Amino acid sequence: CDWSSDVCSSDLEGSFKMNGQVSAEIDLERRLSIMRHHTATHLLQAALRHVLGSHVQQQGSLVCEDRLRFDFTHHKAITAEEIESIEQYVTERILNCDTVTKDLLPIEQARKSGALAFFAEKYGKVVRVVSINDYSKEFCGGTHLDSTGQIGMFKITAETAIAQGIRRLEAKTGAWALKYVTEQEHQLAQISQILK
Repeated sequence: CDWSSDVCSSDLEGSFKMNGQVSAEIDLERRLSIMRHHTATHLLQAALRHVLGSHVQQQGSLVCEDRLRFDFTHHKAITAEEIESIEQYVTERILNCDTVTKDLLPIEQARKSGALAFFAEKYGKVVRVVSINDYSKEFCGGTHLDSTGQIGMFKITAETAIAQGIRRLEAKTGAWALKYVTEQEHQLAQISQILK
C-alpha cells in the first residue's frame, strides 16, 4: 500500500482515498469468543495454582477464537485426576458468575495489591489490573468478559511438555468446547459400535 498516493487499493476488497471517511466494525461473535478464552485463561491460572501449587508461573499463552493455550512451570505431567480437579475448579467459578473487574492503577499500588505480573515487560506508571473475586488478580491489557458465567463451558483438550519443567495445557470454551465434546461422543459411539 503506497500511502503517498491519492488512492490505496486492497487485495481483499474495495479502495479508499486519502482523507476519506471509513468505518470499522468489530465481529462481535468472534470478539466474544476471544473474550471467553481470555477470561478462562485467568481462571485456568488460578486453578493451576490452587490444584498444583503456588510454584506455577505463566510462561506464555495464546488466546484465539477457537481455543486457548497456557504454558506454565511445573515439574511433572499432570495426572487425569488433576485435570479433572482443574476443570472442576474452573467450572465452579463459571457457575458462580463472578464479576470480572478491570481497574487502572498506579503500578506500585497494583504490585502492593498482590496482582500477578510474571513477565519482565516494561510497564508504564499506570497499569490495568483484571480481578475476579478474591482468587485471580493479574496485570493484563487484554479484552475480557464482564462475568465468568459468560464463558459457558470449559474443557481441557490437551496436556503436554514443551521443555524441561514447562507444561502446556490447551482448552476450549463456549460453543467450541461443546463442539469438541460432541465430536468426542460421536467417536466414542462409533468405536463402541465397531467393538459391539
